[in-house]
Formats: sequence, C-alpha cells, structure tokens
Amino acid sequence: MLTNVPMLLTLFRIAAIPGIVALLFMDTNLGRYLACTLFGIAAITDFFDGYLARALSQQSKMGQFLDPVADKLLVAAALLMMTGFGQISGLIILPALVILCREIMVSGLREFLAEIRIGVPVSTLAKWKTVLQMFAIGFLIVGDAGPEILPTRLIGETGLWIAAVLTLITGYDYLHAGLRHMETTDDPEDGLHHKG
Repeated sequence: MLTNVPMLLTLFRIAAIPGIVALLFMDTNLGRYLACTLFGIAAITDFFDGYLARALSQQSKMGQFLDPVADKLLVAAALLMMTGFGQISGLIILPALVILCREIMVSGLREFLAEIRIGVPVSTLAKWKTVLQMFAIGFLIVGDAGPEILPTRLIGETGLWIAAVLTLITGYDYLHAGLRHMETTDDPEDGLHHKG
C-alpha cells in the first residue's frame, strides 16, 4: 500500500516539509528560491497523487487519510515559517490565520462525520482555493528576493487575501453541511460524548 505511486507522492509531500523549513532557515535569496521550488514540486504532487490513484485504481483508506493531512501540514508549515521570519507580517497575518483556522475546523468536522460514516466531498471551489493558495504561498516564499520587474510580494499577498475569502466561503459550506448531519444525530439519548 505504501509503495504505490500515489502514496509515494503523498509521502513525498510530507517529507518535503523539513527541507522547506531548512531552506527558509538559511534566510538567503538562494534559500528562498530553493524553498519555493521544493514547495512548488510538493504542491504539484497534490494533483497527481489523486489523479493517479483514480486512474490506476489505487485508492485506499490510508491515501484518503494522508492526502488532506499532507496538504494541511505543507501549508501550515510554510505559513508559520514565513510569519516567523517576517515574510508575512502586519495585516497579511489575517488571511494566513483565516486559512489555518479553517483547516483546523474542516479537519475536526471530517473527524466527526467519519465517526458517523459520512464523507465530505471536496467542492470545485475548494480545489480552486487550494490552487490559488499554493501559488500565493510560493510567491510569498520568494518575497523580496524576486526580480525587480515582478511585484512578487504583492502578487503573493493579493493571492493570499483572495484565497482567504474563498476559504471563508468553502469553510462555511462545509460547516453548514456538517451542522445538518449533527442536527440529525444530536439525540440526547444516543449516548454521544464529546472529546475535549
């Protein structure tokens, strides 16, 4: 299971995170470009692992679990590292915060719905949000190290704001769908308990 191509791509996305972190710690222009390259490659695998899993009929429970986890780890690590190094600062912290909070909320919602055997399909808008988010983060990683003729930081910051708006929309959609299922299963006599 762990040796098929889709799973290896997902695992690569997770394995790339320490490399991206180390390159950002270099705090040099070369480090930023290399970190952006590694991040870009990792982000691209998000498309290919799902596509190949369906095309090769290699979908698995492990893959369904690890794929969104890998995405969230990659995005969270990049946003936190850039915030720590000041590449994301001021008001730009707000869209980054929105994105991180939404990912935590959706993860919790998926965990709850999985317990009652209900899947949460990824919407088309959510997929576009992810693409835009990855592009924005890539530009922000390069930041001021980009060529003078290209407003790299501005492109990244604008993209992150737009991604945050899409994040709010898709997050609300997921929450609304989840609340409907919660209402149908919220029986005081069903013995449900809450985890802290």
